[in-house]
Amino acid sequence: MSSWLGGLGSGLGQSLGQVGGSLSSFTGQISNFTKDMLLEGVEEVGDAATELQVSNSKLAEVEAAFATQKSEYERLRKLHAELEEKLEASEIQIKQQSAEYRTLLQQKDVEISHLKARQSGLQEEVQKLQQSAQSASTGAAVLPVTTTSSITTSSSASSFLSRPSGSNQGFHSDEVDLSDVIWSQQEINRLSMEVMRLEAEVAHWRRVSQANTGTGAGNGDQGEILKLQKTIKELREEMSHEVDEHQHELAALQDAQRQKLADITRRHREELAEYEERIEELEEQIQSGGQTSSPSDASKLPELQKTIKSLQETAEQQEKQLAELQHSLEEARRKHAALQLEKNETQDENAGLLQNYTRLQASVTELQTRVQEQEGKALQKAQLDHEIQMLRNNLSAAEKEIQRLKTLTEVSVAHSKGAESGDSEFLGDMKVELERKENALRAAEEERDNLMSELEELDRQNQEATQHMISVKEQLSGQLKEAEAELTRLTAELSTTKDQRKTLEQELVTQKERMSQSAFTLNDLHMGKQQLEQTVKELKDKLGHAQEQSREARREITELKKTLQERDEQLSSAKAELDQAEGRGTEALGTKEELAVKERELSDLRRELDEMRSAQEKVMSEDYELKMENRRLKVESEQVVGKVDELTKQMKESQASLNRTVRERDTRIEALKLEKTQLEGELRQAERRLAEQEKQYQQTIEELTRARSMDASALQMEHERAIKLNQEKDMEIAQLKRDMEQLASDHRDTNEMLSITVAGQKQLTDLLQEKDVFMDTLKQNAADLQAEMENSISVTTKEAEALRQALEEKDKQLGGMKEENSHLKEEIDRLRDQQSRPQALAEPRTLDIITELETEITQLKSSRNSLEEEVQTLRRTLEEQQASLLLSQQSLQTQQSELEQAHARHQQTTLNYDRLIHARDEEISQLQKTVDQLSESRGRADSPPVHGEVILQEDKTQALNQENGNEKHDLSKVELERLVRGIKEKETEINQLNEKNLSLTRQLDQLVVSRDEVGKLSQMILQKDLEIQALHARVSMGGGGGHSQDVMFLQQQLQAYAVEREQVLAVLNEKTRENSQLRSDYHRLMDIMAGKEAALVKLQQENQRLSNMSDPSGSQEMFKETIQNLSRIIREKDIEIDALTQKCQTLVTVLQSSSGGESGAGMGGVSSNQFEELLQERDTLKQQVKKMEEWKQQVITTVKNMQHESAQLQEELIKLQGQISADSDCSSKLSVDYARLIHSYEQKEKRLGSLSLELAQVQQTITQLSTTKDVLLGKLDSVGQTPEVVVAQSSGTPLTADASRHQSAPPASSDNLQEELVRLQAQLSERENMIRTLQENNHRLSNSASASESEQRSQAEEIRQIRERLEAQQRSVREKDLLIKTKGDQLIQVSDALRNRENDNEVLKQAVTNLKERALILEMDVKNLKEENELVAARSREKESEFRALQETNMQVSLLLREKEFELSAMSEKAATVERMLKDKEQGKSGELNQLLNELKSMQDKAVAFQQERDQVMMALKQKQMETTAVQTELQHMRDKEQRLSLELERLRNHLLEIEDSYTREALAAEDRETELRRRVAMLDEKLATSSSAVENASQQASMQVESLQEQLSEVMKQRDNALAQLMTSQEQVNQYAVSLSNLQMVLEQFQQEEKAMYSAELEKHKREKEDWKRKAQRLEDQASALQLNLDEANAALDSASRLTDQLDLKEEQIEELKKQVDVRQEMLEEAQRKLMNLLNSTEGKIDKVLMRNLFLGYFHTPKTKRADVLRLMGSVLGLSREDVDKMLQDDGRHGVTGWVSSWLGGRGAQSVPNTPQRPTSGQGLNSSFSEMFVRFLEIESTPSLPAPKLPVHDIKPLSDPPLRRTTVAASKRAGEANPFLAPRSAAVPLLAGSGSGGSGHLLMKPISDALPTFTPVPVSAEASGGAVLKDLLKQ
Repeated sequence: MSSWLGGLGSGLGQSLGQVGGSLSSFTGQISNFTKDMLLEGVEEVGDAATELQVSNSKLAEVEAAFATQKSEYERLRKLHAELEEKLEASEIQIKQQSAEYRTLLQQKDVEISHLKARQSGLQEEVQKLQQSAQSASTGAAVLPVTTTSSITTSSSASSFLSRPSGSNQGFHSDEVDLSDVIWSQQEINRLSMEVMRLEAEVAHWRRVSQANTGTGAGNGDQGEILKLQKTIKELREEMSHEVDEHQHELAALQDAQRQKLADITRRHREELAEYEERIEELEEQIQSGGQTSSPSDASKLPELQKTIKSLQETAEQQEKQLAELQHSLEEARRKHAALQLEKNETQDENAGLLQNYTRLQASVTELQTRVQEQEGKALQKAQLDHEIQMLRNNLSAAEKEIQRLKTLTEVSVAHSKGAESGDSEFLGDMKVELERKENALRAAEEERDNLMSELEELDRQNQEATQHMISVKEQLSGQLKEAEAELTRLTAELSTTKDQRKTLEQELVTQKERMSQSAFTLNDLHMGKQQLEQTVKELKDKLGHAQEQSREARREITELKKTLQERDEQLSSAKAELDQAEGRGTEALGTKEELAVKERELSDLRRELDEMRSAQEKVMSEDYELKMENRRLKVESEQVVGKVDELTKQMKESQASLNRTVRERDTRIEALKLEKTQLEGELRQAERRLAEQEKQYQQTIEELTRARSMDASALQMEHERAIKLNQEKDMEIAQLKRDMEQLASDHRDTNEMLSITVAGQKQLTDLLQEKDVFMDTLKQNAADLQAEMENSISVTTKEAEALRQALEEKDKQLGGMKEENSHLKEEIDRLRDQQSRPQALAEPRTLDIITELETEITQLKSSRNSLEEEVQTLRRTLEEQQASLLLSQQSLQTQQSELEQAHARHQQTTLNYDRLIHARDEEISQLQKTVDQLSESRGRADSPPVHGEVILQEDKTQALNQENGNEKHDLSKVELERLVRGIKEKETEINQLNEKNLSLTRQLDQLVVSRDEVGKLSQMILQKDLEIQALHARVSMGGGGGHSQDVMFLQQQLQAYAVEREQVLAVLNEKTRENSQLRSDYHRLMDIMAGKEAALVKLQQENQRLSNMSDPSGSQEMFKETIQNLSRIIREKDIEIDALTQKCQTLVTVLQSSSGGESGAGMGGVSSNQFEELLQERDTLKQQVKKMEEWKQQVITTVKNMQHESAQLQEELIKLQGQISADSDCSSKLSVDYARLIHSYEQKEKRLGSLSLELAQVQQTITQLSTTKDVLLGKLDSVGQTPEVVVAQSSGTPLTADASRHQSAPPASSDNLQEELVRLQAQLSERENMIRTLQENNHRLSNSASASESEQRSQAEEIRQIRERLEAQQRSVREKDLLIKTKGDQLIQVSDALRNRENDNEVLKQAVTNLKERALILEMDVKNLKEENELVAARSREKESEFRALQETNMQVSLLLREKEFELSAMSEKAATVERMLKDKEQGKSGELNQLLNELKSMQDKAVAFQQERDQVMMALKQKQMETTAVQTELQHMRDKEQRLSLELERLRNHLLEIEDSYTREALAAEDRETELRRRVAMLDEKLATSSSAVENASQQASMQVESLQEQLSEVMKQRDNALAQLMTSQEQVNQYAVSLSNLQMVLEQFQQEEKAMYSAELEKHKREKEDWKRKAQRLEDQASALQLNLDEANAALDSASRLTDQLDLKEEQIEELKKQVDVRQEMLEEAQRKLMNLLNSTEGKIDKVLMRNLFLGYFHTPKTKRADVLRLMGSVLGLSREDVDKMLQDDGRHGVTGWVSSWLGGRGAQSVPNTPQRPTSGQGLNSSFSEMFVRFLEIESTPSLPAPKLPVHDIKPLSDPPLRRTTVAASKRAGEANPFLAPRSAAVPLLAGSGSGGSGHLLMKPISDALPTFTPVPVSAEASGGAVLKDLLKQ
């Protein structure tokens, strides 16, 4: 364990050492880097190129340093990673080892249990031995002694048993693993010691028993042996105590080591984190390159270069201007240039001084932070000193304890030496243990020496640190003084600039007071404006959505652009007229009407014009106005530039220089503010550090005060010092807080500036976020559509698989049917073969065939009946499915119609929105026009062009709706066609379903897009509404009271638009909801339809197969096949009939020839009759054949008709396919148009972006012009001034005011700025005209001024006063102009916005109307589709009737065929009869033949009649069935129609109710809005009236002032020459000043270089010292952490000691009481001893009666063999020698003993013997001798035993307290030391005596028990005294 901990500690130490080395190298590099950075700014070179080279070289050095730092940082990071890996590895190792230790613990627990068992066994053995030893002796004191011994054993056992729990509780507070291991080790050690002790006791008792059994002679030495044993036991216990204490100390050291390791790792991580942060800060500083204003920043060089460049550029500009004007005034230019140079030099000086000041400030702050850090370190060191002192005290106490232990060990050594002679084995053991103890003591001494050396090192380091701190403080104070002196000097230099600035600020204050008045009014406007802007923002978002929709619409424009190219000339002229009309209201209206007319002519161009107008009107109007004004301004500026003379240029230059100075000062102020913010951050960090340190100090102080009541005074001192330091720090913090508040006030100003810019960025970010959200929603919709598509595809695929399975089953059935058919055909062939054979045996065969055929017929009839039943069932199912199909079709149609209605409504709403937007845009444009021409066009803001646009939009929407309707119509036809084709082909049907799914997804996409478009349009409307409200407000302000009518009109329009918009929105929401429901129903119905169609196809195929088998009915192919078969059969029959006729003719010829040869005339008559009959039969047969042929012709014609119908159907199919292809072409064209529109829209957006860029450029030019104007005005003001600083400043104030105004302006939008700039330009031109006139007057006056120079001098003072007045008036004029400009710009902006809004409103209105029309068209289409559907149903019914007719014809054909077959059989029978007749004729039996023939005919007729009747009945039955099915289908159709109509009625009713509710809600909302708007407009009107009156007053005053100024200018011009002369003198002075300034600069640069060198050296030194201090502080922190651990332990010990002191007081009181009792007992003992002495003296020669009685009785009780021993004992008691007794016994052996004994007893019978009753436990009784029992008794008496401890109940502590061993022993010793001789033996000489307070180490470091049990001395009983007397007797 210890070795492992040592290894871990050494490994960590090595790794930490590496870290320390790397950190030291890193800090060294940081110090080098900072030194280099400080030394960088020392060398300053005059030349720019050399300075650039120097700066480049320095930059290279900095980069190299940065690279090294980066590499160092990488190395440190790697090292950190390695250390972390090591730490993880060590943690894993610790976990593993903890697991091992736990297993060890379990093993040790097992060992402990074994040892306990062993100990209990040994104890039992000991008890048995003791009992055996005690049973040997009987006496008076046997019972009490045994009881005491048992008590001792039990107490020892109880104490032993109480130990483990106590020790365990004592160590349970530590960490589980190590403490458990240590405790188990201690327990094992203790148990092993206990086992050894018990084994030693067992061995001792064995030896004693052996010695006693041998002889009883060794009684004399037993006392010494017992004493030695006691001493050995005491020494052993002391040893065990010391071992326990050492183990405790080891555990404590291990805990301390573990805590140290944890602290070190934590600190190491924290330092690494701090260094990483520092590295990151350095990297950021290097990257940012000079943003911070530290003195050691090389990144200021680029800024200096920029300033140099800017100065060079300004110089070049000035040179150009001077070159242009050189011919006019060269002398004035030279003077001016000299003054300019002087000013530049002064500015440079100011800049240099400011830089020095900032550098000094930064250095001062750094020094302050360092001083604070060093003070904090000094405080930490003081605390560490205090802790070191306390630890030294602890060490001295520990040394004392060690010395005491040494004395104890020496005493124990002496005891062991005394006992050496007694027992050599024990001495050897003791020596070994003593050597071990000495080794442990040496180790403890070495540790103490190490600690002392460490403490000395800490002291020395602390002293060095304090000395170093003092020196550093002194140095810093010196540097601070120097810096303060430098600062005072610099402040003195800066005071001049500050004075100048104060004057400027005073003027600014006056301006601000004036501005504040106007600002109040502006603030109110701004508040309203901000609200409007927020609403405008929302509308803009919606507009953005609408624009996306408009992109789709604009794709359709691309096709129209071809026609546009032809009409470009007309359009350009119209656009030019429109552009001009935007300046003039009436012309604009006229041009719009013309455009409307042209648009009616050009219907294709309407959409583009309407859509482009909203987008282009704004851009074109603004562009045109800007261009016109730009041209005008350019012309005016050129004129101004041409006419402005050298005075204005001088003014410009002076103004520019003043502006530059102001800007530079502003930049400096900003730099100072940045520095202040940095200082604030540093202050906050310092405050946080101080607060943390204060907390730490307070915690340590509180812990120390609690822990050390002894060192309270020292702690109090420390605490007071800390409090003083804290107070000082609090003072400093308060000072810093005041500074911080000042900085915060500056910071607020900067924050306000920043917030203005941030607001714009936030708007952009909001827009972007909304776009992102919109994109996400689109993606989500696309994903949903994809999922729906996949679901529908899966459903269709499942149905297709089901259909395929059904098809396969039907194919199997068909195959079976075909086999049966083939069997039937084979039988028919067989029959034909039989017929064609020669009929020799005709009669039997024919009969057989007839019977067979009849049986077959019956079978076929039965099969046919079954098949007919199946066919009927199938027909029923087919009809049901058809009915359900019709229902589904109807529901589909209704849903389609609803979908189309939704489409139409949606389109209507979009169109309405477009119209609204157009209307709003037009309103905005009209308002702009009214603002431009308030006098002329207030009443012209009507909307005739709007109506035109509405009409156009309606036409367009009609066209669009027609196209959409055609699409829907075609779609419905496609569906019908698909149904027709689905009856024929299943696979094509599935493909069509897939196509339908795709088209549905496209429709859904369109719907999603349309929804987005609707949202965009609504957003656009909201935006436009807000813009219109803002414009209304501004127009009401600008237009005054007379403009309220227009405002009212606009408000009404607005309310109407708002109502319409809300209605449209409500309708749209409903339609979108209905649309989604319809879409879901449509998908469901399409699935149902697909299933039904598949089932229908399947049933039709089955019908065809069945018709092939039974009744050939169905399609045309089946008819053809049946007809061909029938024709083939008929041909065969005809051939057979011809063959039979030929046979008959041959037979007739044979008969004639035979009759001619043989018979006479009678016979010939008979034959002639027969022949006539035969001929008649032949004729009838021919007639029948003709009928058959006719019927065949009819069948052929019907087949041809059917073929013709099928051809017609195919043609219709082809037509429908063509229509579908045309529709698809149209859709593709539309998609192409859409794409083109999007492309054109994107191009227009790009153009808009370029236009905005151009606008920005124009704004820049305008700003430049405004600056030039301000400069010119300033120059005008400073005409003829003396070159005094104050006057120049006063002329500079307007610009500062303008600057302030510009600074306050950014919250306004960029559009406002543009318009303000335009207005400023206009007013600038007016001012410049005035200046021109003034200049002309000036020129005229200058000619006359040369004569009156003397008068000018006298009037100089008057002119100055006039000039001041003029300046004040000009300032006021400028302010008023600015106000007027801002108001005018706002009005222009408002009018533009209103125009745009009106246009948008118009567009939206148009869109709404179009959508409504489209909805109507879609409803019409739905009706048409329903009618077509009904037509289709009628056609299907006709087809069914045709199908039935064909079935009937088929049955008729089959009946005819049967008849023909019957006829054939009849003919064959006839032929047979003819043959028989011939035979009979031959035989001469003609009469019989005739009879047979007649019978045969009658039979044939009957058979034919029966067949005809049967066929007629069957036909009638089938007709009835068909009629019933037709009636049922019609009935079902009617019911469905009723249901559908009722549903439609209900829906329409609900829809009407909803619309009425929405209308009422919207009307209420519109009224509320109207009232609010009216209130706002009234407020704005009042404000506008006040502002306009103020403006008028200001303009009047300005005009008056201008007139007075013109008069004064003539006087001012006279003093110009005087001013020129003064300029010459001032020029010379300036040159002198320049020389002096250059000298001063040189001196200052030298001084700066020296100062920088000094600072860098000092900084280097400080950094080195700081590194040393850091290292020392690190060491001190480590030591402090170690000491802190010791201190915590000491605190714990102190707590326990405080508890102990309380208990010790109680115990001392108890001891006092016990001492009193002891005194009483001692007195009693003394009396008893006196009595004993008296008794002894009195009974010197006497013998106790009781003793003699016992001896006597013992003699007789003993066996006779052992009675001699008893006699010997009696002799020894009576004082006889052993030899005398032996002799007497020998004589007794001779004579007999009785007489001797009786005589002996008779002499001494009177003595008293103590009555010792026999022990009941002695079982030996008779066997053991009296002497043996007596010896045992004596032995029992000799062994002392502890009395039962008297433990008070209230002192017993709970189990959690530490063990009580040492204290109990010490207490027993203290109790025993009172009087060891008078106390009982059991108390005086205890068996288990403790080592007192022994044990090495400090008393407080050990666990001390709270309860100290005291043992009261037991008073001596009579038996005990008797025993003692016996013992004394025996010794004598």
